[in-house]
Amino acid sequence: MNLRDLRYLVALADLRHFGKAAEASHVSQPTLSTQIRKLEDELGIALFERKPRQVLLTAAGERIVARARAVVREADEIRVLARSFRDPESGSIRLGVFPTLGPYLLPHVVPLLRARFPRLELLLIEEKSAQLIELLHSGQLDCAILAQPVNDPSLHAEFLFEEPFVLAVPSDHPLRGRKRLSMADLGHESLLLLDEGHCLRDQALAVCDLAGARERAGFRATSLETLRQMVAANVGLTLLPVLAVKPPVPPSPAIRLIPFGANGPTRKVALYWRRTSALAEFCAQIAETLRALPPDLLEPERDVQA
Repeated sequence: MNLRDLRYLVALADLRHFGKAAEASHVSQPTLSTQIRKLEDELGIALFERKPRQVLLTAAGERIVARARAVVREADEIRVLARSFRDPESGSIRLGVFPTLGPYLLPHVVPLLRARFPRLELLLIEEKSAQLIELLHSGQLDCAILAQPVNDPSLHAEFLFEEPFVLAVPSDHPLRGRKRLSMADLGHESLLLLDEGHCLRDQALAVCDLAGARERAGFRATSLETLRQMVAANVGLTLLPVLAVKPPVPPSPAIRLIPFGANGPTRKVALYWRRTSALAEFCAQIAETLRALPPDLLEPERDVQA
């Protein structure tokens, strides 16, 4: 048994297809198949149930693959640790970000990261929060930008910023002339929300609960841009994070953006990484750079008309 064989094992468990696993492992299918069979012979048990068009893990295979993942992850951490001592700024870092933040934050922070770490290869992965946490645990991400809280003691959190929400209403809505809103102003409103799985949906539902508002029935969007277009089409109103209404996002004359006054709704954003990560010190430097946003970028007062 060697590390190469364990990587083949994990690839086949992930892809459930010998050809795809071989391609992902950069070997021929006969080579991968032979090594998996040798591993099974060495262990004296079947790890996979082979069907004509399907590969299934046996009960023993499930348990052994879990251990193999841990071994492969630790081996990768050894390489990362060695790189971190050599020169972490000249390597690559895999940074995750969730969809309702990534397109609006990255145009502002990527230039900051490139200026501070000009030799760093920045690999960006956009997924929903639950998937990002899974990728962190599996070692496929080095760090991830997530909305707080994340109740996971194995992850370290470095606070980045608190982002206010604004209320997006059609240009002819009764609230359109308001300069500021209170939570009570939402009490009799129904809001357009995102679909299940988006952390912004949970945040918006918490606001609705506090304000006595409710979700608009019969519609759930898959992205902030869909929500924006529904508001522009006079279907309803919604909450938008302030970064999603700042340049380079183009304004819409059909939408009025109204900020909240004191104690308005916000979301807290942090950078997370594994506490055991060999790149922990470098991730802290990444967090420091991500915090260096222009001071007015998170102020809704500067750009409330769309």
